[in-house]
Amino acid sequence: MAPSVLVQSAIFSTGLLLGVGTTAYLTGPSKPKPGSVAIAVPSPGQVTVLPAPGSAPYSSASTPGQARSETRAILDIGSNTGFRTPVDGEIWKFGVPTSTSDVLRRRAYITAYDRRLQHPAWTAEHLTIANLAKAPVQPGETTAISRDKSKFEEDEDIPGLFRAKLKDYFRSGYDRGHMVPAADAKISQEAMNETFLLSNIAPQVGDGFNRHYWAYLEEWCRKLTNEFSDVYVFTIPLYLPTKSLADGKWRVTHEVIGNPPSISVPTHFSKVILTSRVPRGEDPKKSINREVSMAGFVLPNAIIPDEVPLESFQVPVEQIERASGLSLFSSDIQRLALPLCKETKCQLIVRRFDDTRKKLEASGGGKGKQTGLIGGGRM
Repeated sequence: MAPSVLVQSAIFSTGLLLGVGTTAYLTGPSKPKPGSVAIAVPSPGQVTVLPAPGSAPYSSASTPGQARSETRAILDIGSNTGFRTPVDGEIWKFGVPTSTSDVLRRRAYITAYDRRLQHPAWTAEHLTIANLAKAPVQPGETTAISRDKSKFEEDEDIPGLFRAKLKDYFRSGYDRGHMVPAADAKISQEAMNETFLLSNIAPQVGDGFNRHYWAYLEEWCRKLTNEFSDVYVFTIPLYLPTKSLADGKWRVTHEVIGNPPSISVPTHFSKVILTSRVPRGEDPKKSINREVSMAGFVLPNAIIPDEVPLESFQVPVEQIERASGLSLFSSDIQRLALPLCKETKCQLIVRRFDDTRKKLEASGGGKGKQTGLIGGGRM
């Protein structure tokens, strides 16, 4: 596989941080937000740039020697003499535990692949009108970029022991659900192909979710670029507890697919969206300020009827952070961000392409589509 390339580092100017993995029930009120606000756009020198693939801190191939040279941990055993024992050299003598996540940078997105769960811990992408436009036919090609040219593949950047396998999904009863959709990666055929790597895939209920409601949500995220200059989308699989009717205790229960069981099936999926645009009344060509808006949604990995309003799944972003163990944004951005669903319509458009096609094929007809609206948000 060709080496991964860096997508726009602006994805991380919002302050995505890796935290300790936790699971929590999503409940409680959100923190109050102020009125109209604007924040200064970071200068190029302020934008966070991730290390090159394979370099610290994301390299999973650190050697004991490297760890000894970079770490100088000293253990204070509490003696009266203040004697301190260097322990790092002996601890790392035969090996160093590696991280459970591999941060992978692709042409259109960044992901952290969870080796234990064998699906992404999170994905991050930056959407604009420009980067969502389909690239022209490339020299030497006869057709334009198309998902028909892409196929699901195992990710060879992941060590074999922890790599999600195609056979694990075979007859599992679940779709291979994109965390970053192929339609978000039209900048090149290579970029679209990378969305089909299993390191970007998690098991999703197919009919009624991956092929329908989840797809409508993905399309809504893309449509936001018509109103906002920049749209940042974070997709995070979650494992949330349910309360037992028998004993009143909370438990996390989920399926694991594959033989042997390898890939965990998330109970929920979340999307956190942050949008940015020049404040109203300011000259887009001169202003260095950006008005930011934010919203978080948590959807069950289950059939969701088309008529369910999107806003019924909205939860405070800090609750998604607590449930995932991720700090997504700086405290300043969380404090200044406006409620996204008050700045735009949180309303999904229903396109049942597959149902219409099935009906038409059964009756001998041609292609068609059905459309409708899922209510919610400001009218």
